[in-house]
Amino acid sequence: MSTNRMPALFIGHGSPMNAVSDNPYTQAWEALGRSLPKPKAILMVSAHWYTRGTAVTAMAQPKTIHDFGGFPEALYQVQYSASGSPELAQQVANLLAPLPVYLDNHEWGLDHGTWEILVRMYPQADIPVVQLSIDGTKPAAWHLEIGRKLALLREQGVMIMGSGNVVHNLREMDWQNAAAKPYPWARTFEQFVIEHLGSKQSPHPLTQALEREDGQRSNPSPEHFLPLLYVIGCWDGKEPISTPTEGIVSGSLSMLSVQIGE
Repeated sequence: MSTNRMPALFIGHGSPMNAVSDNPYTQAWEALGRSLPKPKAILMVSAHWYTRGTAVTAMAQPKTIHDFGGFPEALYQVQYSASGSPELAQQVANLLAPLPVYLDNHEWGLDHGTWEILVRMYPQADIPVVQLSIDGTKPAAWHLEIGRKLALLREQGVMIMGSGNVVHNLREMDWQNAAAKPYPWARTFEQFVIEHLGSKQSPHPLTQALEREDGQRSNPSPEHFLPLLYVIGCWDGKEPISTPTEGIVSGSLSMLSVQIGE
């Protein structure tokens, strides 16, 4: 095994308020930033860039996008000033060829699924960040395969990260009570995910997870689940897999995070 291979991470990002709140999850993200080897660049797959087709941010200075409403003013003041990496964007496009990848030079930037985590892990914003969009027209297994194609970047000091939530049902959330008891379907689905992270079955059980009844209830739409598949696709079949954070807040929002490698 390469000793220089970057770990890959999926982070359950939860509420945008985690950018400015102190809680066990944000403390765990800060601890990851301190303990993991420092990446040369970060390739982020965020639930909040859900597109038709595949795009990658290719600008030198991505803007901070405040893609939410109704939150305290402090959240709209957050700026995450990391540089981009047009070189990494081009490398992603090359690795995914012949898939057409749109090099986005001005439209997107860093959305809250990205900066909400990175402002805690890497507050200096001194690591270049590139975002890869999620093609919402493709089946789950396709996203896992994209992760496999991108895994090579880990050997070059790039940290591949996914940002979403494996249980993300906002309609059934208890917004007033973060400590609300998890719904049984939320708990069973999160447990199913944890149990199958290291599966060597083909097709991978997590590519079919959203067909389960508890999977559909946990994810009325798939975009918060899919980033996990890119990270699972990066696994070499031997590296340790760990869960730096677990737990369901407000009844139906999983804060599970997954680490591939060390």
